[in-house]
Amino acid sequence: MNDANFLPIERTIFTSEHDMFRNTVRRFMHDEVIPNLDKWNKQNHPDREVWLEAGKHGLLCVTTPPEYGGAGADRKYSAVLIEEQQRANAAGPGFVMHSEIVAGYIERYGTEEQKQNWLPKMARGEVIGALAMTEPRGGSDLRSIATRANPIGNEYVINGNKTFITNGYVCDLIIVAARTDQPDGTSGLSLFLVEADQEGVTKSLPLDKVGQKSQDAVELFFDDVRIPKENLLGQLGKGLNHLMQELAWERLMIAIRAVAGCEIALENTVDYTKTRNAFGKSLLEFQNTKFKLAECKTKTQIARVYIDKCIDLATGKGLSAEASAMAKWWCTELQNRVLDECVQLHGGYGYMLEYPIARAWTDARAQMIYGGTNEIMKEIISRSF
Repeated sequence: MNDANFLPIERTIFTSEHDMFRNTVRRFMHDEVIPNLDKWNKQNHPDREVWLEAGKHGLLCVTTPPEYGGAGADRKYSAVLIEEQQRANAAGPGFVMHSEIVAGYIERYGTEEQKQNWLPKMARGEVIGALAMTEPRGGSDLRSIATRANPIGNEYVINGNKTFITNGYVCDLIIVAARTDQPDGTSGLSLFLVEADQEGVTKSLPLDKVGQKSQDAVELFFDDVRIPKENLLGQLGKGLNHLMQELAWERLMIAIRAVAGCEIALENTVDYTKTRNAFGKSLLEFQNTKFKLAECKTKTQIARVYIDKCIDLATGKGLSAEASAMAKWWCTELQNRVLDECVQLHGGYGYMLEYPIARAWTDARAQMIYGGTNEIMKEIISRSF
């Protein structure tokens, strides 16, 4: 099925250059990612080689300025990458975490030396980035972070542990959120650049998740990890402010993936119901099948229009926290509802991991949890009342 014509309202936010980039990304996913997914799903992490290949194809850090090794592209190129990785049914590798989040923080808050040192290597895929915020007892509550960075001489000494860290197993560079004592006696949150091979840093094996097997997530342990004071990222005690600045874009990226997941699941399910016969006719000829698919297609189209508007706003830096929270909550819940219907229409085969719909179904569940749970999204929305 031609995905460009699947929904009745044509998308208008992309230029011919974005379309050319989409073709490049789709070929990369077909050649470098899809053939390796079974292996990555079994080992619970992607291979490092794919990062180097992505770097060679110019697919990493696309929004990073050219002077730091990126393409200096707009965020619509990032949206294309997210959509095409979802089309490939590939939860990993964690290109978005690496390129849009970790590199983004370094670009916005790093010193010139930090940017020159790390961003070109990240754009080439030689260094893989991770962000260590979540802790075992904290979840979505960043104010409960207990990891500490104590100043001793010209160094900070970091102690604590983090969990559910995307790219944690394969990463080389970690942005760590930790508490620091302030001159006024309070304890603020600060961000630090920590190399993964630093003495005192320990990675767990990849966590055994229900879905998203090709994307590594680990626990990280910091035991008297000594880093120079120059590794502070941004302002001392302003870490929470830094983290909050780009949450709207980070949450929209989750929603972009969710709507793309709805579209692809529907395409696959329509194709399946056309060829699967029961009681002497195709499944698509049954009224229940047609009505279920019609409902899912309508909801997906409405979500697509809203998300494309949000992508436009994010490209112009005009996306609000409330709008992105709406996008993240609504679209990830829609993704799970649509996938549930699609699995049902596949019958018993929908529960078999050899069918793409089954893996998409298990992968989607975490979308309503990470990036701030959907309950937190509703709290954000309610603050406007």
